[in-house]
Amino acid sequence: MPASDRSAPNISALADMCLGFLAENPEELLGFMQHAGLTPDALRAAIGSDRLQHGLIDYFAANEPILLALCANSGTTPEQFMRAWHRLNQVE
Repeated sequence: MPASDRSAPNISALADMCLGFLAENPEELLGFMQHAGLTPDALRAAIGSDRLQHGLIDYFAANEPILLALCANSGTTPEQFMRAWHRLNQVE
């Protein structure tokens, strides 16, 4: 594993942080659900899926204000987050 990847959070842990942040911020959760086209039941059913994890990380990567708030609250730097996002979106 390259050294740059070692300092990037685990994808599953990062998605969990994103979901936790949204759960604590209902207005942001609603925005994510509208963006993703998810109903509350669909969101509950998707928890833990790769598709939801990728969607959460993409959503935060594209929304700087909530990305910065997440990072400030989690001890993760924006650079670490974006390294994980980049790793997730690499085409092999």
